[in-house]
Amino acid sequence: MSGLTLRHPVDEAGLGLTGQRVRERLIARLLAEGVADARVLEAIRRVPRHLFVDEAISGRAYEDTALPIGNGQTISQPLIVARMTEAVLAAGRPSRVLEIGTGSGYQAAVLAGLVDQVFTVERIGPLLRQARRRFRQLGLDNVRSRHDDGRAGWPEEAPFDAVVVTAAARHVEPAWLAQLAADGVLVAPVGEPGASQRLVRIRREAGEDRQDDLGAVVFVPILPGVGE
Repeated sequence: MSGLTLRHPVDEAGLGLTGQRVRERLIARLLAEGVADARVLEAIRRVPRHLFVDEAISGRAYEDTALPIGNGQTISQPLIVARMTEAVLAAGRPSRVLEIGTGSGYQAAVLAGLVDQVFTVERIGPLLRQARRRFRQLGLDNVRSRHDDGRAGWPEEAPFDAVVVTAAARHVEPAWLAQLAADGVLVAPVGEPGASQRLVRIRREAGEDRQDDLGAVVFVPILPGVGE
């Protein structure tokens, strides 16, 4: 499994931006909100979130809030990233994870420090190209990415031990369930755009899919097609 050793080391002192203090404040906030998995907290501590947002707002990178990344998309709130990652790991460490919606690449980078392989699909070309540059900069050689309609998943690489969806769908796509391993887990926000959305976890056990409601969330909607 690839770790998070940086090929181009980040100045940890910075000007307070990338220093240990601001990261530890974020970790303390996540602990206070109930995130308990030490593996998840360490992964979030080590991933330099400021590299996944525009330089103009990098001073807010370690706030526990979603931030714009262009093209009408956002980088998810760290608390939501932590909770989704915890939900994936709850039944054991998956080896192969499919992510639907690469976005900035932040969720994939967090997962990359915890699993063997991450396969991530993004429909918006400019976002995917930026994310790929970040993966290279951080030396994340266990992340593979694809420019495609995420609703179709990545059938050529199935089955996956886990599927993580980072945009809200009206329903769980049949393709995602079809690509889930026999004992796999799927985590996704489900609901109408601009309306109530719930974070759901589907665990496949003994041939049955068992669904848990993990609470209310707000995500941008998943969209069809592929953009340049």
